[in-house]
Amino acid sequence: MAKPGTIVTVCTANICRSPMAEALLRHALSAQPEPLKSLKIVSAGVAARSGDRVSENSVVALKKVGLDIKAHKSQPLTKQLLDEAVVVLCMTESHRAMIQISFNPVPRNVYLFREFMPRAADKEIGDPYGGPLNEYEACRDEMVEAIPSLMEFLKSQTAQ
Repeated sequence: MAKPGTIVTVCTANICRSPMAEALLRHALSAQPEPLKSLKIVSAGVAARSGDRVSENSVVALKKVGLDIKAHKSQPLTKQLLDEAVVVLCMTESHRAMIQISFNPVPRNVYLFREFMPRAADKEIGDPYGGPLNEYEACRDEMVEAIPSLMEFLKSQTAQ
């Protein structure tokens, strides 16, 4: 990661997890020194349609921590987004597998959002879609918990 680029957060439909991850990561990076501060963050879905509204419970879960994502509109993951990405962060192994079988050449910079957590931690972030608010809040909290280890990984990438 020699110069600022794009980080893409990925889930299934780009209406629950990846928009929350996008906003949380953007917020965390805004407090970092350059070049981390200049990274662009976008989100997309491996099975997303263009223009769907973000889930209301995702909006509420992030509003509780001072972040506003109500204007988010979904977008499908594209080759162009992958080509521009310095890092792609998926919620589950199935998202990573879908990227690996759907795109050629296979991107090498695809990780799980929680991949850099200590070994005992669950690496996947389950889908809260259709569940009650507390499931969205738990999903948000799993992302927040992963951000320090993710920041360390991103710092190591900028040092190269």
